[in-house]
Amino acid sequence: MKKPNRLKIGDTLAIVTPSWGGPACFAEVFNLGIKNLESLGFKVIIMPSACLDAQTIYHNPKLRADDIHQALQDPNIAGVISAIGGTDSARVLPYLDPEIFLENPKFFMGFSDATTITTFINQLGIVSFNGPSIMAGFSQLKTHSVEYQTYLSDFIFSNPCALKLPAFDYYSDGYPEWSEPKNLGLLKPLKVNSGPHFIQGNGVGSGQLFGGCIEVLEMLKGTQFWPNSDFWHNKILFLETSEDKPSIDYIQFWLRNYGVMGVFDKLSGLIFGRARDYSDEEKQQLDKVILQVIAIEFGQGDLPIVTNMSFGHTDPQIILSLGINYQIDTQNQSITQLESSFNETYFNREL
Repeated sequence: MKKPNRLKIGDTLAIVTPSWGGPACFAEVFNLGIKNLESLGFKVIIMPSACLDAQTIYHNPKLRADDIHQALQDPNIAGVISAIGGTDSARVLPYLDPEIFLENPKFFMGFSDATTITTFINQLGIVSFNGPSIMAGFSQLKTHSVEYQTYLSDFIFSNPCALKLPAFDYYSDGYPEWSEPKNLGLLKPLKVNSGPHFIQGNGVGSGQLFGGCIEVLEMLKGTQFWPNSDFWHNKILFLETSEDKPSIDYIQFWLRNYGVMGVFDKLSGLIFGRARDYSDEEKQQLDKVILQVIAIEFGQGDLPIVTNMSFGHTDPQIILSLGINYQIDTQNQSITQLESSFNETYFNREL
């Protein structure tokens, strides 16, 4: 896998809007996210179409692709972060030029509907990042614990070769209404995090990480942008649900689709993000359905499976590196990133 150069204090990051035109709808939320990103030591460039009105962005997927291309080709820009998710970034994919990505393997991070872009990059053999967006993550950064803020900074600036994925002692299911100025930068009420649930498996499972928002991945199945059958060998798949709160039945249907494709026969492990807005009872039922599909229906009773992870549509949100090797240790109940996400040769030269 091609790795992007490590980010440094003083680097310039570009902000793109590959999906919903949220920055124009909630400018204060967007601007606070920019301010918090700058507080980490970055300079920020907002790409031309990022703050256009939502209808203009909706009707012009090529403009969104052009912004990404421009950011990648600009030698003064070190990386790209998505402003917000949405529902239609799949329409951007036909306009993306693979050669531009291959010639400029830069840091690209987003989640939710940005899963389409991180998948596109991954399938080119380039590391991409599932993590906070400007409006959903960075805008709320200062409300989070010092522990999380330190984690985020450490990941971006000093991602080590061996990194145990953290489990914070709290979580929040999203944000209070953005239309209310008093809610700027806030989280919904905090809840106690029971930590990762190691619900199946023995020993250790290792492999390159791949995945994203489960609903968005459904939009890619059957298209030229979906991984081929051989891709799934020795992968660790990560999945998470959005604020749309898909029913457990639908998740069961989607998992069966992976099973019929033979994916579970080839994986080294499966990790699930905390299901957004699910009750404790619904989370328990979801765990049962996951086991029913994978262990009983498709006979993979030894596959390491972990649920209730702090990634995706939850806060605080850890960063996952697509294309990087991870390890699930079921005995010690830990998940570890086994290598740096960044080009260490470049970083050492810069030092």
